[in-house]
Amino acid sequence: MTEQKISARRVTPTAVRVLPADASREAWLAARREGIGSSDVAAILGVADRNTAVHVYRDKRSELVDDAGEAALWGHLLEEPVAREWARRQRSVVQRVGLVAHQDEPWMRVSLDRQVLECPMDRSVRTRCALEVKCRSAFKAQRFANASVPDDVLAQTVWQMAVTGYDHIHVAVLIGGNELRLTTVFREAELEAFVVGEVRRFRTENLLADVEPEWDLSKAQALIDMDSLMHPARVGELDLSEIDAVIEYAERSAAKGAAEKALKQSAATLRRLAAGAQLVKFADELAYEYTPVTKRTCDLDELRARFPEAYAACVTEKTHDQIRISTEFRRLSGGAK
Repeated sequence: MTEQKISARRVTPTAVRVLPADASREAWLAARREGIGSSDVAAILGVADRNTAVHVYRDKRSELVDDAGEAALWGHLLEEPVAREWARRQRSVVQRVGLVAHQDEPWMRVSLDRQVLECPMDRSVRTRCALEVKCRSAFKAQRFANASVPDDVLAQTVWQMAVTGYDHIHVAVLIGGNELRLTTVFREAELEAFVVGEVRRFRTENLLADVEPEWDLSKAQALIDMDSLMHPARVGELDLSEIDAVIEYAERSAAKGAAEKALKQSAATLRRLAAGAQLVKFADELAYEYTPVTKRTCDLDELRARFPEAYAACVTEKTHDQIRISTEFRRLSGGAK
């Protein structure tokens, strides 16, 4: 992580340019790993939808496999038209500025989506600020209701203000591809001190100390996906202090299997008691009923044989790891006899 000050021209009140906006992706990724950027902060604080502090830690060590996906691709492609439309509506001017770093602590970095040359909040002076562009699914529209922003965007904009010295950041959010919502986040000293303090602690105790953060198991699937991408094939060794985790998984797996079996037994009992009836009452009140449920199925092997082009266009095959506990450890957990 970068320690020395960067000798460059200031482009914001407290930040200097590290890379121009047209730098190559390879150069941008390399420079980004030299510090902590605003897109890392929500994960470090535990408020990102998917990524965790472990993702950031491994990314800075160049160990994370890039798997951004379609959402990130379209967010990048739509950034320019959203920024232009914001500028048109606000009768303002925006420009790309590239990667910037705090003049005194260059590990604090941010790639501003756009620098605003004429802030619409005060047209009496030519004040600069910044614009953050987001593209979000319609299912997440409520998070941006009443001119508010969700915690992940708040964390990102707080970091941007800490790095740049701006006292506010404009936010333009494209919802569902057809609704633009505009808001502004203002600088709050107490919140900024908390965010910067937590990120600084992560940098000191994890990145510089070379200690991986604890896994946030509330985002277990994201961590499983990350680990699968990083280690497609491997053989590992556990020590005595770690074997309890294997037994715990075996116990929970056995409990799940037992619960599913018991549920099927209960369902069979209800079938017997119904004796073919669709509605079953107790004391003249409805106890339970059977309602038709339609489920669509497709014979994929038949589809591939008869319509190979349709199969190739519509079917996506994904492979995932399945945990299989050895017979010996299933016995230790009571899951096998």
